[in-house]
Amino acid sequence: MTASVIAVSRSGTHSFSKPTVDEITLVEGIGVAGDAHSGTTVQHLSRVRKNASTPNVRQVHLIHSELFERVADAGYTVKPGEMGENITTRGVDLLGLPVGTRLAIGNVIITVTGLRNPCSQINDYQPGLMKQMVFSDEEGRTVRLSGVMGIVSRGGVARAGDDITVSLPPEPHHPLTTV
Repeated sequence: MTASVIAVSRSGTHSFSKPTVDEITLVEGIGVAGDAHSGTTVQHLSRVRKNASTPNVRQVHLIHSELFERVADAGYTVKPGEMGENITTRGVDLLGLPVGTRLAIGNVIITVTGLRNPCSQINDYQPGLMKQMVFSDEEGRTVRLSGVMGIVSRGGVARAGDDITVSLPPEPHHPLTTV
C-alpha cells in the first residue's frame, strides 16, 4: 500500500476540531499558514501559559486514519480534522517512526518531533474517547495513539491524495516521546 494523505485541515482559531480544506500551505519553520498553531514559538494555549518563548516543535499535527477505524470498533465516529490534526494519513505507521523522520508530501518536508499528548478536550468532543487515545498496555506502559507532531523543514502545498515518502534518520533511532 502506498502511504498517502487522506485529508488536510486547518483552523485560524484554537478550536478542538479543524475543518478539512482542499489544500494547506506549509511554511518552513512556521507551520500551516492560517492555522492557530503556526509560529516559531509554541502556540498551544496551555504551553503558552507555561513559557511562550519555547520553540514550536508542534507546528503540524498528523494522525493516521487507521485510528478512526480502531475507535469505530469501540463505538466512536471520528472523521478527518475532528481530532485537531492538520494532515490525516493512510498507510504509514506514524506512531512507530523514530524522532527526526522526514515525511515528504509533494515538495513539503515535515520532520517528526514526537507524539501528541492528548488532553481532556478529547472527552469534551466525545465522552470516553480519551480512554481510546491513552491507556496502559499489559506491561503497564502508557500507550498514546493520537498522532504525531512535526515541524516544517521545507514548505509547499499539501493536498488529499498526495503520496507520502518516509525517510528515516541516521541510526541510532530514538523512539518518539511526547512533545
